[in-house]
Amino acid sequence: MSDRISVAKTYKLYIGGKFPRSESGRVYPVSDSKGKFLANASHASRKDVRDAVSAARKAFGGWSAATAYNRGQVLYRVAEMLEGRREQFVAEVSASEGVAAKKAQSLVDASIDRWVWYAGWTDKIATVLGAANPVAGPYFSFTVPEPTGVVGVLAPQQSSLLGLVSVLAPVLATGSTAVVVSSADRPLPAITLSEVLATSDLPGGVANILTGRASELGSWLASHGDVNALDPTGAEPSARADLARDAAGTVKRVLTVPDAEPDWTADADISRLRRYLEAKTVWHPLGV
Repeated sequence: MSDRISVAKTYKLYIGGKFPRSESGRVYPVSDSKGKFLANASHASRKDVRDAVSAARKAFGGWSAATAYNRGQVLYRVAEMLEGRREQFVAEVSASEGVAAKKAQSLVDASIDRWVWYAGWTDKIATVLGAANPVAGPYFSFTVPEPTGVVGVLAPQQSSLLGLVSVLAPVLATGSTAVVVSSADRPLPAITLSEVLATSDLPGGVANILTGRASELGSWLASHGDVNALDPTGAEPSARADLARDAAGTVKRVLTVPDAEPDWTADADISRLRRYLEAKTVWHPLGV
């Protein structure tokens, strides 16, 4: 019996809960850490970025209006499905990052735990960051955190899953929606995560994942008028000033991130949650 020829897979984008091909028709090869071909990935275009932002904006109203408890339930369901595909993630992280299986298992487990951690904050963050303000007068004054809107995320280039989860989960936990550009050279865990999101309870458009180069797609996200915030983690440090200038034209929030990728295995904190929230203060007269 002759050896069979494996079928090379070409992965698609994840936009609005569906898996379209890039409108440009472009694809690029994805290899493991040793240069062995793994698959083809779609290379997103400017039109794909616009479509993803449109889907995220359309989904924002429903996602932000959902109760914090419900958002937590939905995100916890995503963690359950991550757990169910653990072995696939381990294989992809190991191949993508060139680490031993045991190390890959640790990274995948940390990714699942990190997702659960952020899911648990959905109905607690208002208590921590909100306030009942003391005022001199017959009024109630409350400050409540509200989601900022559509967030463009340039995912870490080195940490293909744990880094991705660490930048995406806090966006969704706050009630914002996301357009993510995955690691260019290590996109397979992000693609598998998109398959998890598509088959979970997460509404279509809440998270959109594009594969391609941050150097090409980042400026289009930064200058898009319907994007409210930008996380430039996955951009080259030399390009971040240009991204900030592009973002200034639409007065969007640009996160300050370190030049080098942080240690994603370090304990998470609520700083990223805080960055995607706007403080709204309400005054209301006291009843008689």
